Amino acid sequence: MTKFDVSRRGVLKSGAFAGAGVALPTIFTASSAAAFTNEPTGGSVTLGFNVPQTGPYADEGADELRAYELAVEHLNGGGDGGMMNTFSSKALQGSGILGKKVEYVTGDTQTKSDAARASAKSMIEKDGAVMITGGSSSGVAIAVQGLCQEAGVIFMAGLTHSNDTTGKDKKANGFRHFFNAYMSGAALAPVLKNLYGTDRKAYHLTADYTWGWSQEESIKAATEAMGWQTVNTVKTPLAATDFSSYIAPVLNSGADVLVLNHYGGNMVNSLTNAVQFGLRDKQVNGKNFEIVVPLYSRLMAKGAGANVKGIHGSTNWHWTLQDEGSKAFVKSFGTKYGFPPSQAAHTCYVQTLLYADAVERAGSFNPCAVAEALEGYEFDGLGNGPTLYRAEDHQCFKDVLVVRGKENPTSEFDLLEVVEVTPRAQVEYAPDHPMFAGGSLGECNPGA
Repeated sequence: MTKFDVSRRGVLKSGAFAGAGVALPTIFTASSAAAFTNEPTGGSVTLGFNVPQTGPYADEGADELRAYELAVEHLNGGGDGGMMNTFSSKALQGSGILGKKVEYVTGDTQTKSDAARASAKSMIEKDGAVMITGGSSSGVAIAVQGLCQEAGVIFMAGLTHSNDTTGKDKKANGFRHFFNAYMSGAALAPVLKNLYGTDRKAYHLTADYTWGWSQEESIKAATEAMGWQTVNTVKTPLAATDFSSYIAPVLNSGADVLVLNHYGGNMVNSLTNAVQFGLRDKQVNGKNFEIVVPLYSRLMAKGAGANVKGIHGSTNWHWTLQDEGSKAFVKSFGTKYGFPPSQAAHTCYVQTLLYADAVERAGSFNPCAVAEALEGYEFDGLGNGPTLYRAEDHQCFKDVLVVRGKENPTSEFDLLEVVEVTPRAQVEYAPDHPMFAGGSLGECNPGA
C-alpha cells in the first residue's frame, strides 16, 4: 500500500477491507522493539481519515475529506496556514509534525460500524496510521473509538453528537471536539421557550441508533423541564428514505410541534415529507404548528432547500462567525474549494490541528503522551471562543450556536442564520451527569 502524499490529487481508499461490511477480529501486532503502535521511524507520519464516502451521510464525509486535506496541506507548510495563524498555541510551524511530513490514507465507513472498524483496522495494520479520525455517525465513532483503544492509537472523533461518545462509551484514547446532544438541548430550550411558550405538545421522530436515542432523550428532558408535554416518540430506520408513513400519524396526534431527531439525508427527507403533508401551514391547539431540528448543518439546509425557512436548531459552528479563527478557516477553505466549509469540515480540520499540536507539545507520537497533552488543555483561536478539552471525559466545552433557516437567503450557502451564541457555561455539565453515566475512561493504551 502506497502512502498518499497531499501533493497528489484525489484520495486513496485504504486496504482491501475498506468496503467490507463484516467485523474482523481485532488482533493487533507490534514490534517488541517499538515503544508504541506504529511509531514513525522515517521522514513521514501517516494519519488515517475514516469518513462516510457512501450512505446517508456521504455529503458530510466529502466535506470532511476536504478539510482533512487542507489541514495536512497547512501542517506541511502549504497554503496560507489557515487557523495555525490564529491558534493560541504556537507549537505548529508548518514543518509537518515533529519535523515529519504528514501523509494520509482514507477509508469509507459507509455509515456502518462494522465497515468503519474494518477500514480503520486496515489503516492501522497495513498503512501504519498513528492516529485515526473522522466519521459522521455516533454509532461509527463509538465503534472506531473502541477499536483505537484496543489498537493503541489516538482517535480524534469527527462529527459525533451522541452523549455516549464521551459518556458511557468514552475511552482514554478517544477525544471529541464536536458538541453533544445534551448541549443541543441546553442551548435550544430557552430559545424555544421564548418563541413558542411553555404549553406545547411535542411529537418526536428519531433515528434508531445511539445518536438518535441520545438526542431524543436530551431534547425531551430540556423541553419537558420548561413545561412541554411529549405526545409520542417514534423510532425510524437509519436506512429510511421515505418518511410519509411516519409523518401521517402526527396529523391526528394532538401534537403542535414535530421534533426531527434526524441528520443528513434522513433529515432532508423527513422534513420534506413533513412540509408535503402541510404541517408547516397547520394550526393545532390554537397555535401554529412548529418543526424543530435539534442538530442542523449547512449541508442539510442545502438539501432541504426552502423547507428549512424559519426552522430552528443547533449547530457546532457556522461559516458566518466573525472571530479571527473562523474567518481564517473560511478564507482558506473557500480559496481551495470555491465554497464555504460545513460544521463537519470545521471540527475535522480542528481535530487534526489539535492532534498535531499535542504531539508537538508532548515531543512524542506516543498516544499516552498525546493524551496527557490534550487532557485539561485550554485553547482559543479555532472558532467557538475559549475551549477546554476536559480531562475527565475528553469532551470539548465551548460556545454552542442556535440557528434558523433564513427566510431570504442570498445564495445556496447562505441558508442558516445564527440567532444566539449560547455561552459555554450554559451547556456545561458535571462529568457524572446521569445522561453520561456508566462506562469508564480507563487507561491510555500505547499498544506495544
